[in-house]
Amino acid sequence: MREPIKVAVAGHRGKVGSILSAALQAEPGIEYVGGVGHGEDLATFLHERRPQALVDFTQPSEALHNALAAVASGASPIIGTTGIPREGIDKLEVACKEKGVGGIVAPNFAIGAVLMMHIADIAAPHFDAVEVIEMHHAGKLDAPSGTALSTAKRLAARRKEKPFAHPKPEKETLAGTRGGEEGNVAIHSIRLPGLVADQEIIFGLPGQTLSIIHRTTSREAYVPGVLLAIRKVTAEPKFYRGLDELLGLR
Repeated sequence: MREPIKVAVAGHRGKVGSILSAALQAEPGIEYVGGVGHGEDLATFLHERRPQALVDFTQPSEALHNALAAVASGASPIIGTTGIPREGIDKLEVACKEKGVGGIVAPNFAIGAVLMMHIADIAAPHFDAVEVIEMHHAGKLDAPSGTALSTAKRLAARRKEKPFAHPKPEKETLAGTRGGEEGNVAIHSIRLPGLVADQEIIFGLPGQTLSIIHRTTSREAYVPGVLLAIRKVTAEPKFYRGLDELLGLR
């Protein structure tokens, strides 16, 4: 019989981390070895608990440090924190390869959100313009969301030869009204109490539009994707940049 996978959570008292900690304790084949919070001694925790994987849902300023510490201890990093710069992710990938452990950094662990982006990839070549509206809880630290930025970059990459049209008004009476822009894809960020994490991708052609919407009604949405990632990255020393690779979508 296979030994259970030892898993720890960084940010275990947070909105996502607390749900993941409870789910890990109830999951067959997983041994939850505890959580570590902001300001606590991560190196000592990793040395004493010896997790095989460290799940991180903390803050951009902490996540890369936590992930590199996990790799140094021999644990696979599973990073759901967004806002880590590309060079930081590159550094983490190199560290994982040198240590011979698997790892993943994903802009979103909700399987529905990953499928939303995949469907948008299919639609992209067939429309002239697209805009992304992302809506999150008022306490989210970064804007736009990692999912929205990843979506825009992917869509722009699908239209390298013929970029999307991004109509701009002759006069913008309120600065920023047309949103941010990534590769001719406009991104609009909404922050309100009562929201968790929603995103709508709106494609346009003359006479028609196509909307692809994903709504997160509970942070439990992230549990299946995180469990999939835990099992995958602890089984093979491979580094992933997104859950879509684990789902066989690319």
